[in-house]
Amino acid sequence: MDSTMDGKAIVVTGAGRGLGAAFAEYLAASGAGVVVNDVDGDVVADVVERIRTRGGAAVPSVGSVADPEQAEEIVETAVREFGVLHGLVNNAGLQYTATPWEDDAGRARELVEVNVLGVINVGLAAVARMRGFGGGAILNVSSGALLGQRGLGVYAATKGAVASLTWSWALDLEEDGIRVNALCPKAYTRMVRQSPRAAELSKPTETPDRVAPVVRFLLSDRAAGITGQVVRCTGTQLHLLGHPYFKQPVLERDEWDLASVERAFAEVLGGALEPYGLERRQPPPLREWVLA
Repeated sequence: MDSTMDGKAIVVTGAGRGLGAAFAEYLAASGAGVVVNDVDGDVVADVVERIRTRGGAAVPSVGSVADPEQAEEIVETAVREFGVLHGLVNNAGLQYTATPWEDDAGRARELVEVNVLGVINVGLAAVARMRGFGGGAILNVSSGALLGQRGLGVYAATKGAVASLTWSWALDLEEDGIRVNALCPKAYTRMVRQSPRAAELSKPTETPDRVAPVVRFLLSDRAAGITGQVVRCTGTQLHLLGHPYFKQPVLERDEWDLASVERAFAEVLGGALEPYGLERRQPPPLREWVLA
């Protein structure tokens, strides 16, 4: 493996298992010093030991990204141990399957606190350090579920939030030399196995290590100029997610009332309805419009 990441100090959250562990080990093998973060100290110790056994540099960080103070400490660990911070992989996340009528508000809140506030907490701490060090790269882990996926409504919403945050931060931080991108990985992990719907869409051969080279590239200097992008990798497929846009035609009136809105959909917009969800479900046929 080449030395793409030589001298880089990288924080990887949720790195005790699955994708995060694969990312941390791959980055360390590429020459980076890695902060291995997770809420489970035992799995953190295992990953750190594997990295060190292979001659890599890694330090443990046990803490929750959902707690702002712990998020600060996760980032500070990199600065304290390596003297600098070059990159962040905002990977920590939760997932569960539930339809809207069987979901639970408490469980949904926990998911949002980790998947959205966790990304924000660690990201803000990292940005403060990176600006002082002259720049860096942030890779937020999103998901193809952001397009909408059955049984994963709250999870999908959090991943959509991560994509929106990525686009905004990319704009805010470009003058500071901080690149911000998002990754939508597809891999057969413990989280996926625990979600029947997600497991149906994944294959055991889609291992996390097959996504790791994309992480290394996007954090490296080879990706200079690439920012504000959402990249999807399934292990065999690599592509970009199109940026949302305002679809043509844009209809204009001095004022819209019920009749004019209905006529707009009957005559123009109804024929331009979008397929929706990750499965690209087609909207039902238009009813017979009754115009005023």
